[in-house]
Amino acid sequence: MILIPQLSGSRLKPMMRHSRDPLPALRAALEAPLSGSSDYDLNPDTVLPANRKLRPAAVLVAIEPHRDGPRVLLTKRAAHLDHHPGQVAFPGGKVDPSDRDDNAAALREAQEEVGLDPSNVAVLGHLSAHETVTGFRVTPVVGALAQTFTPVPEAGEVDEVFHVPLAFLSDLSNYNVEARRWNNQWRRYYTVPYGPYYIWGATARILYGLAERMQR
Repeated sequence: MILIPQLSGSRLKPMMRHSRDPLPALRAALEAPLSGSSDYDLNPDTVLPANRKLRPAAVLVAIEPHRDGPRVLLTKRAAHLDHHPGQVAFPGGKVDPSDRDDNAAALREAQEEVGLDPSNVAVLGHLSAHETVTGFRVTPVVGALAQTFTPVPEAGEVDEVFHVPLAFLSDLSNYNVEARRWNNQWRRYYTVPYGPYYIWGATARILYGLAERMQR
């Protein structure tokens, strides 16, 4: 793995306290037009087939109130899983035929993965849909929690639930671009390390898109 010095920020940064309340900026960001993002944004030489079929998925970007400022809920996937083992992710997954829409899918998955009651979440809007290298079109659903709750990680699926301050994630200087060999090619991707947590790939790209919007 190599570090590409395109974005400023250290690998490990302590919690940052910002005097500005990030929630108004978040609400304004969700009103901006959606443009889309993908795992290929930093790899412009990648040629994607025009007739590819993407499977719909949805994740919940859950904003939880906290005395030190709002924070974003994230999970660490179980290490034994076949797909993305041990990686940091939002609660979420495939949109099932029984789901009414992306919102319903994200809320259902969050309830299954971390025990979040859907009635505790007010959906604020969506971020740009994100295309993954695994063939999904992921819709990030942003929701504000009415009150804090005690997460219950889904046994065998989620190893840990943790939180990152929204102020930290909305600061573009906390993001890096890194690269590693994948399928015999160098692939670049976003990272936003926080304490012991290495947040990268699609999760970091979605968060980077959120930070971009909040800085406009």
